[in-house]
Order: sequence, then C-alpha cells, then structure tokens
Amino acid sequence: MQDNDKTTTPEQPDTFEVVEAEHRTGARHKGVYLLPNLFTTGALFAGFYAIVAAMNGLFEHAAIGIIVAGILDGLDGGVARLTNTQSKFGAEYDSLSDCVAFGVAPGLVAYSWGLTELGKFGWMAAFIYVACAALRLARFNVQAESTDKRFFIGLPSPTGAGLVATLVWLGASRGMDGNEISWVVALVVAGAGLLMVSSVKYHSFKEFHIGRVPFKVLLGVIVAFAIVFLDPPLVLLTVAIVYVTAGLLMSLWRLRKGG
Repeated sequence: MQDNDKTTTPEQPDTFEVVEAEHRTGARHKGVYLLPNLFTTGALFAGFYAIVAAMNGLFEHAAIGIIVAGILDGLDGGVARLTNTQSKFGAEYDSLSDCVAFGVAPGLVAYSWGLTELGKFGWMAAFIYVACAALRLARFNVQAESTDKRFFIGLPSPTGAGLVATLVWLGASRGMDGNEISWVVALVVAGAGLLMVSSVKYHSFKEFHIGRVPFKVLLGVIVAFAIVFLDPPLVLLTVAIVYVTAGLLMSLWRLRKGG
C-alpha cells in the first residue's frame, strides 16, 4: 500500500538547493539556492570583517576585505545566471549584503582611518556616504526592471566602496595617517556617496558575456592582472578614479550635446 504522505517530484537539474522542513500537512516550502547565496554570504562576511579590522587598526586588511566583497558580489549574480538559480530571495539577500559591505563598511573604515579628528564633520561625511549607499540600493531595486541594462543611474555602490577602500589601502600601505589628509578623505567619502544617488550614468558592461573570445582578449586579461599586482592599491584606485571621471565627463558631454 502506497504511503499517502510521500510525494514524488520530477528530477531537477544538478544544482545545490537548501529546502526547509515539511509541515505536518506534508506541504513543502520553496527552498533557497545555496551556490549563489554562498557568494553573497562571503561578500557579507568580508564586509563585516572589514569593520572589525578597522576597529582594531588593521586598515590595509579592512580595505582588502571590501575589495574581496566586491569580487564576490560580482560573482554571485554571474553564478546565479549561469546555473539558472536566480530568485527573489537571492536578490533581496544580495541587496542587504551590499548595504553592509558597500555602505556601512566603507563608511566606518574611512571614518576610523581618516575622519575621527574632524569631529562632527567627520562622522557627517561618513554618514552621508552610508545613507546614500542605502538610498542607491533602494533606488536600484525599484528601477531594476525599467532602466537600460547597459547603464547604471548613479555610481554603482561596489565602485563607490572600491574608491573609498583603495584610498584607505593606498594610504595605509604607505604608512600614512588618514587624519593628515582628513579633508581629502571627507571630500572623497561624501563625494562618492552623492555620486551614488546622482543621475550620472555609468556603463555597466553587462552586454559583455563570458564565452568564446579571441586569443588576444585572454592575453589582455593576463596583462591586466600583471599590472594590478605591480601595485594593487595604486592601480585599483587609479581605475576607480578613471571610471568615476569618465561617467562625469560623459554626462557633461550629453548635457552639452542635448543643449
């Protein structure tokens, strides 16, 4: 005699999925995909580690933690698309993780490194960044389905975090006390925050897909990695500044052309 509580389901693709326990009625909750959410959890952990490291004066480690969070954040979406494991839960979890890793963590790291001696102006600059990062993420979630996928409206939060983190990393790696350039740090931190909620368009590069590429593209990637490892904080800070400046210049050009 067949057990009425046992149900059969068709075979599913080979993906990792965590499924909640069954109710007494036998109904099953929809699970969450493990693989992409592991990357999201890794990004959240890296952001939390950056905060703890900054509290202990390990500013290079803190900055690297934010950079690692950015790398993991870039991977979770790609993994979800490649394995066809996108979900609403994953999108919401990713947004909350981003708020910590690219909002709270960079603001606190920058404050601990170079804004403490500015008093109220210091924590105001850090708060502007954190608040703008949260607003940027909320706006992105609302506009995700209606905007041109080729562009971000406002500076992406990972890039804003990268700009702040690489500034701290470069200074700390040179043995510099951030309070010696506190006003520069405040300007960069508050400016990055305001750019995140601006209407400036930044290229998303989402039209480029991973697949078969010419040999010279692979060679270019290898050369790029080699250049980065020559002096990671300096090279990455330069890349972030170029990206931010390019978006501003393109927006000014569009305004002038439209006028």
